[in-house]
Amino acid sequence: MDEEQKIREDADEKLINDAFQRLLDSYTASRHRKKVDIITKAFNFARQAHKGVRRLSGEPYIMHPIAVAQIACEEVGLGSTSICAALLHDVVEDTDYTTEDIENIFGPKIAQIVDGLTKISGGIFGEQASAQAENFKKLLLTMSEDIRVILIKICDRLHNMRTLESQPANKQYKIAGETLYIYAPLANRLGLNKIKSELENLSFQYEHPEEYAAIKSKLASTEASRHELFDEFTAPIEESLNKMGVKYHIKERVKTPYSIWNKMQNKHVTFDEVYDILAVRIIFTPNNREEEINECFNIYVAISKIYKSHPDRLRDWLSHPKANGYQALHVTLMSKQGRWIEVQIRSDRMDEIAEQGFAAHWKYKEGEDVEYTEDETELNDWLRTIKEILDDPQPDAMDFLDAIKLNLFASEIFVFTPKGEIKTMPTGCTALDFAFSIHTFLGSHCIGAKVNHKLVPLSHKLQSGDQVEIITSKAQHVQPSWINFVSTAKAKGKILAILRRDSRELQKQGEELFTEFLKKNNIDDIPNAADLLTEFHDIRNRDEFFQAIGEKTILLGDKDVDELLGKNAADKRGWRKFVPFLDRGKQKKAAEDQTELFVVPEKFNRKKPIYITDDNIKQYQFKHCCHPIPGDDILGFIDGKHQIEIHKRACPVAAKLKASYGNRILDAKWDMHKKLFFDATIRMQGIDRVGMLLDISQVISSQMNVNIHKLTIASEEGVFDGTIELRVHDREDVGNIIGQLKKITDVQDVTQIM
Repeated sequence: MDEEQKIREDADEKLINDAFQRLLDSYTASRHRKKVDIITKAFNFARQAHKGVRRLSGEPYIMHPIAVAQIACEEVGLGSTSICAALLHDVVEDTDYTTEDIENIFGPKIAQIVDGLTKISGGIFGEQASAQAENFKKLLLTMSEDIRVILIKICDRLHNMRTLESQPANKQYKIAGETLYIYAPLANRLGLNKIKSELENLSFQYEHPEEYAAIKSKLASTEASRHELFDEFTAPIEESLNKMGVKYHIKERVKTPYSIWNKMQNKHVTFDEVYDILAVRIIFTPNNREEEINECFNIYVAISKIYKSHPDRLRDWLSHPKANGYQALHVTLMSKQGRWIEVQIRSDRMDEIAEQGFAAHWKYKEGEDVEYTEDETELNDWLRTIKEILDDPQPDAMDFLDAIKLNLFASEIFVFTPKGEIKTMPTGCTALDFAFSIHTFLGSHCIGAKVNHKLVPLSHKLQSGDQVEIITSKAQHVQPSWINFVSTAKAKGKILAILRRDSRELQKQGEELFTEFLKKNNIDDIPNAADLLTEFHDIRNRDEFFQAIGEKTILLGDKDVDELLGKNAADKRGWRKFVPFLDRGKQKKAAEDQTELFVVPEKFNRKKPIYITDDNIKQYQFKHCCHPIPGDDILGFIDGKHQIEIHKRACPVAAKLKASYGNRILDAKWDMHKKLFFDATIRMQGIDRVGMLLDISQVISSQMNVNIHKLTIASEEGVFDGTIELRVHDREDVGNIIGQLKKITDVQDVTQIM
């Protein structure tokens, strides 16, 4: 046994030393000043601290911090301070060492980053990781002190995703969902394009393994024809660039499985109908940095002489880079094979920033570990926005996550002020959003706007290039309806804060009026008087009751006195007492529903999958947000009543649940035998002709295991649009019908709505 143990220890030793040597090699090959000593010191300290501990995969725990440091160094381009912090990132959380110990040995900067990483960790793989929104809030608070905290956190998440197979399925869905909801958009906003794509793909692979495998195999089978198209397309471009004397290289960019699947879902198309799988990237080295934008346009002019360019598909991010620093010129050209192909033109500097984001900016500065400075203006604006959201966070964790998503991960438009200053705003924002983005006073007193000198309402959606002038009135006050037509987190937060402040004032007034009313009627000694009347008026809670009094929507009178003095004490249900069977029926139904649903016991094994069968299906709640049917990739969620909701894994509601209540996610599988029927709706569009309805009916009636519930078809000017509501056994039935309907002559498009 001792011999075996020694062999294992020697193997571990070699594994660890090789991994650390690779990290040092990557670091010494970088442009940073060489502080190998402090990195070696951090490695030895972390190795000692994690000694004897293993990960779920069985490898020594220290391999994880080394891997995170390797990603930080090689893939994000960070220097020694970040590498040390990455090596030490789990020491304070998982061992007896404190942040003070780290500060005494490694100095305040490394200690501050490690402290930030410890605060936001909360055990990503632990049971206590239920309130991810809270962790995310901590993460953003820390991030606004040092951007490297979030960069290392993303490296940590990437390594956890790469080693996710050792986790049980319910954890995989939770971590993958959280990654798609939070970390991939965050990586995108920081310009970490490569990491964003890998995080999305890994999440997709674990949440939808069959669809991932299908797209991978299709990509492999079409690889040869793609190479051929690429070679034919780029040959004349290369010839032209060589004549111009440009130093360049051309890369083939293939869409990732996740982005192909996303397009298939959003546009309701098949793999073969996704046309932009291939894109071409021209990366050149400019003669001097001042000329690089001009050189991009020179290359564009040269290639548009070879191929016809698409007039609406020119994207210029050269003069106005994206908020994450991305710069490039995108043009779509028609190839000789009749296919539109996107060409991305960028300099080597732009390419590095596109792949590595803000971290790449540091590479172009002198010295080692350049501190994050004020001239990183876009990043500064972003961190300021985060601070604004954190200063007035929503009480609900889910609202908070949504506010972050709305604001930070939206693509942007450029809007001009009346003086011609450019403001960057998220796509889909309204005139009211713009008003709040300038000043809270302007937003709260806004009555309308002039967009391009035309009067528009507050809810008018802005387009890129609009010039906006806000019109205000001192008589205007924030209205509750405003919340429905703002999309930025800042505007939503300010409106809610003002409404909350107003409602607190009304509640206070209402409470004073209520106290006066009790005194006036000599009934101020009745305990819980407010609760009794809240129930009497059928209002949800005390605060709303006081607010209603303050707003004068409830006027207290004799009937309230009667209620409190017990004239109606026998029955506190107000008018409902005159209809005795009404409540009884509700109670009976509620009791029936209650008995049908499965309640999760305290010692329930959450790591094992639950199986949904023909017999037990009524024990689970199927939500209307996504209409899962047998054959869909699904998961279970334990709600507040310990009952289980079933959602599709791709459902937007499930995405939020995975991100905020990860420890309540269960793996769920179907075990159905085509006994029960489920609703499905199919939409069809095509060219109308005689006999079309007959052909559609024949296809559906030929499917033995399908019932047609409703068929609606409208035809206008020779084009028809129809929906078919069906009762099917599972997803396979739907797929068969869609396949058969697509074969009908003149049918152009068939998709499943739900």
